[in-house]
Amino acid sequence: MRTVTYGAACSLDGFIAPPDGSMDWLHFSRDVQTVMANYWATIDTMLMGRKTWEVAVGSGAGGGGGEASGITTYVFSRTLRSVRYGAHLVSEDPGEFVRHLKEQPGKGICVMGGGELAQALFAAGVIDEVGLNVHPILLGSGVPFFRDPGRRIALELTEARAIDGGCVLMNYRIRAEKTNQRRARKASAGAAP
Repeated sequence: MRTVTYGAACSLDGFIAPPDGSMDWLHFSRDVQTVMANYWATIDTMLMGRKTWEVAVGSGAGGGGGEASGITTYVFSRTLRSVRYGAHLVSEDPGEFVRHLKEQPGKGICVMGGGELAQALFAAGVIDEVGLNVHPILLGSGVPFFRDPGRRIALELTEARAIDGGCVLMNYRIRAEKTNQRRARKASAGAAP
């Protein structure tokens, strides 16, 4: 099954963008370039919400590269009627769509930016990993990295290291829910040897 990763650069106080959407607080370095190049080689699918899509298109990024880059982009929106640059518009339930997408052959799946889409995917239980590049700045307000998924989600640290510019790279794996583990133990205890 394919892995879905939600990740972004964020401020120490947990924002992925200030209220004005400016990016002057982001620190770009060789470390970041290397981390991103290694990561992009592991994925072939990108998921974006409408707001992230509009920022990407507005910045000239073309919304993630499209099919020509080897990355298939899906934009989740109930209000857009079409998208450009070879992206695919999805208006159905994000959780069910991604659950089905994970079962298809392919490389990893990236949830790009946007706390609202990630919130729906966390709630649906389809995100497998979380990656953060925490910047040494307090933005005070803006777009939060995490929004309430409606439940606790336990994480297991897989990587933590300082990178250039005083940033800290952290990667986590979503731990299996304890209720699922308990159900599995009960089922195996009741099974005949």
